[in-house]
Amino acid sequence: MTSNQCAQKDKSNEQGSLKWWQLSLIGVGCTIGTGFFLGSAIGIETTGPSIVLAFVLAAFGTYIVYNLLAKMTAEDPQEGSFCYYAAKAFGKWAGFTCGWNYWSSNILIMGSQLTALSILSRFWFPQVPLWVFAAGYAILSIIVVLTGNKGFDKVEDILAIVKTAAIIMFIILAAVALFGFFHGKVNPPGIPSGGHELFPEGFKGFWSSFIYAYYAYGGIEVIGLMATRLKKKEEAPKAGIIMLILLVIMYVISLGLAVMMAEHGAFNEKESPFVTALDQYHLDFFPHVFNAAIIVAGFSTMTAALFGVTTLLVTLSKDGDAPKIFSKKIKKWKNTPLPSLGLATVGLIASIITALLLPGKIYEYITTAAGLLILLNWATIIISSLKVLEMKMWGKILAFAGLFLIAAAISGTLLEKNIRYGFFVSLLLVAIIGIAAFIMQKKVWKHTGH
Repeated sequence: MTSNQCAQKDKSNEQGSLKWWQLSLIGVGCTIGTGFFLGSAIGIETTGPSIVLAFVLAAFGTYIVYNLLAKMTAEDPQEGSFCYYAAKAFGKWAGFTCGWNYWSSNILIMGSQLTALSILSRFWFPQVPLWVFAAGYAILSIIVVLTGNKGFDKVEDILAIVKTAAIIMFIILAAVALFGFFHGKVNPPGIPSGGHELFPEGFKGFWSSFIYAYYAYGGIEVIGLMATRLKKKEEAPKAGIIMLILLVIMYVISLGLAVMMAEHGAFNEKESPFVTALDQYHLDFFPHVFNAAIIVAGFSTMTAALFGVTTLLVTLSKDGDAPKIFSKKIKKWKNTPLPSLGLATVGLIASIITALLLPGKIYEYITTAAGLLILLNWATIIISSLKVLEMKMWGKILAFAGLFLIAAAISGTLLEKNIRYGFFVSLLLVAIIGIAAFIMQKKVWKHTGH
């Protein structure tokens, strides 16, 4: 069964019930995660206050990717989303590689986020083993996916509100603190007055930090997969623009306030930059509230990734890029593809075990590689659009600008020794998937006319 046949077959009320603003809200929910609440601290540590500029540039790059994906979706709605368009542009091998790149990277990212959630939960319960929390969050995430599309939408809506409220709470508290309403002798650094204060680690530090800014916007692929469920497919670009505007406003204001409230050297990867920023004000409740917010954010993005890889594996199966059993849906479980969810769960468990057994740095390399694989998929979206869509000159200029920004983020990892090995791990994973595509081309697709 082709992707087009799948799309025609699955046009139910659920498939076309989503309004554009609901997709925007889900997009915010899928995007705000530990990459922002925790990863941004590494970005600040790497470059200083200029991390705000990195987030603005990454937002522009993300907009280019989503806008092109939304245009392809509006023109030709398909279950396989970006993988379908890659195959349409360049052939079966491109869709296969794109799909398995995305699946593999998200499995690794889910495992790392689950480990992070477990560590954060021990903030309150230090005696409980990590695996207990990991198992609990994994089960909860699977239950959310089992509730079907509508259940997933409602949960993500609620979690998006919680995460957004946490950021707004920080913005209000930070503004109150900067205006001197909190008692105490605190002398915040304020707005950078020169190039050295804005770029304390130089251009190299800024370049290296770019990848962390992109991490915070990861998640648009899930929105691409869900855009086919819009009532009006042509509203997909509008949903993405509103989503990104909301994210940029919250990201830039909150990070801008954070770097104005604490010295560059105070930020570190073990603590959220927002907790660091308010540390001098001794707000006893804030670390507890924000720790809970980070857990909510991590759980939300992990569940969105699980939903995404489960959905994508079904499409890969229907298109002949994975065994047929993974496309089977169980009616009494709200048409959930249990075999696909089962494989994702196995991969998730393996990823958790790896995260808990291997030293932290080694697993950081693996998850960095996973993030790089997602950026490679974003590059694939842009390149596919150049062939699939009819673009005017300005559209092509924007597309190449998006490719340039992605290349800058990827190449920046070579400058940072803590994540440099992740670049080479990502190349290894791409090579493995590429070899699998080559074998499929020789053994399977050659005989089926693909």
